Amino acid sequence: MGKRKSTAKPPPKKKMGKLETIFSCPFCNHGNSVECRIDMKNLIGEAVCRICQENFSTTVNALTEPIDIYSEWIDECERVNTVEEEDDGA
Repeated sequence: MGKRKSTAKPPPKKKMGKLETIFSCPFCNHGNSVECRIDMKNLIGEAVCRICQENFSTTVNALTEPIDIYSEWIDECERVNTVEEEDDGA
């Protein structure tokens, strides 16, 4: 009689790194001055600059992360800037 073959253990799962919650401000350009907070009770996400006091609020869902709030803020800034440039050019 032969020995039973042992089963190989699966490799350990890689852990995902944490995403940042502090970013640079698009208005005053200070690094690490914008803090993003998520209020799941009221479904509101807020990004606030500690230096120039600029803020941005948006609605959130269960999958929203702080980087999503910051990205929406940047997209909104770019959208407003392109609308203003189109108005000036016409």
